[in-house]
Amino acid sequence: MAEARPPRRRGRTTLLIAAAAVLGVVAGTCAGYLVQADRDPTPLPSLSQPTLAQAKGDGPEPLSAAQDRRVKTDGDLRKLLVKKPAGTKKAVWLSSVDGWLSLPAYADTYVKPGAAFGDAVSDEFRRAVSTGWTKGQADFEVRLVQFRQEEVLAASEVTSGNQSWAADESATRSWALPGTEDGMVYVHDKPRTKPGYLPQYYAEAYAWRGDVAVMVWIYDTKPIPKKSIMDLTKRQMERL
Repeated sequence: MAEARPPRRRGRTTLLIAAAAVLGVVAGTCAGYLVQADRDPTPLPSLSQPTLAQAKGDGPEPLSAAQDRRVKTDGDLRKLLVKKPAGTKKAVWLSSVDGWLSLPAYADTYVKPGAAFGDAVSDEFRRAVSTGWTKGQADFEVRLVQFRQEEVLAASEVTSGNQSWAADESATRSWALPGTEDGMVYVHDKPRTKPGYLPQYYAEAYAWRGDVAVMVWIYDTKPIPKKSIMDLTKRQMERL
């Protein structure tokens, strides 16, 4: 078996070659720095954007109340109520105070105030106003109920619920309210009777526009013509 050879020692020539290579790299790097130092600096691109041409003339005018109904309904809601006709007396039986109907007072106008209060809270009740008057033996009331409508379209839903109750009454005639999506007018031909009191006929109407539900009632000791409830409700809807 051949004897293993000891590792060969590096000679002087190898060390000289390695040193020359290192010096070459250093010299090249220095030469590069010198060349770059002699050159003029390259300008950077501008960071500013080109100026955009601006449109001339005045901006668009804000929508008027006639074009943007929120201008109306976000103001004093009482101003949207139909005006009391001349020759009539202000109703003393209204639940509203100075035209405003509080949530408890609004709920108290229903047969089950507790349930009505809870429903109004769920429906995101915002505020309500009402007006009314008396002419002879007839009483009139108009009510506007506004909802926040962040989660549900409460004005439409409340109107639909009231319409269902009105339609369930016996001896009832009904008509669609022109100019509304699903407004309805009801005339009840069978009076309510109570011992010691005159018979009470009544008519009612329900409609909505945007976030406002419209409710109208007429009570009288004699049958109520369709024209009376229809005309009053139309006049109220025109104000919205």
